[in-house]
Amino acid sequence: MPTESSRKPRSDALHNHHRILGTARTSFAAGGLDVSMTEIARRAGVGIATLYRHFPAKSDLVIEVFTDQITECVAAIDRALADPDPWHGFRTVIEQLCELQAVDRGLTTVLLASVPDITVFEQERVRVENALAELARRAKAVGRLRPDFVRDDLTLVMMANSGITADSGEDALAASRRLAAYLVQAFQAVPERHPLPPAPRLGPHPALRGPHWR
Repeated sequence: MPTESSRKPRSDALHNHHRILGTARTSFAAGGLDVSMTEIARRAGVGIATLYRHFPAKSDLVIEVFTDQITECVAAIDRALADPDPWHGFRTVIEQLCELQAVDRGLTTVLLASVPDITVFEQERVRVENALAELARRAKAVGRLRPDFVRDDLTLVMMANSGITADSGEDALAASRRLAAYLVQAFQAVPERHPLPPAPRLGPHPALRGPHWR
């Protein structure tokens, strides 16, 4: 029979594993994938050696953090493809991607970019890229998406959305929704004006702060 002392290390190891995962999810969501393993270990309150025992490489940690979320994202893309209204499907994906980026910067990087040493999600990433291209093609075919829309315009959307800074996650999400609404209207072949989501309270962006802000 296992003794109390033989059970305790396994219990501690499981606790540390979950603690590291939780910390990594929060850290990657707020700061993207650039957060270092050393910083994650510090925030989780474990030694760097403990972290590497559970996750020998950063890619191992990223994969375990994002596997379930990637599956959910691909399912959302598939629902958009199944939407009988091509414009609604395209617009919904733009809005969802912007919201996703606002709340989890790491996930959008894994979903939309080719990340070195992380090839396990490559099939899903290519699937998402192809689905976005197909959604755009369908929306153009029914005359709802402007004909000069190109794939790089989606990159512009993500770049603009990634520049949002706010004092709270709630304000960042509200700003992202408003930006997405602006852009969706700009992408229409025949622009339709709809009320925008409420504007959040945002301070000056760091790039706009000169000496007069100090």
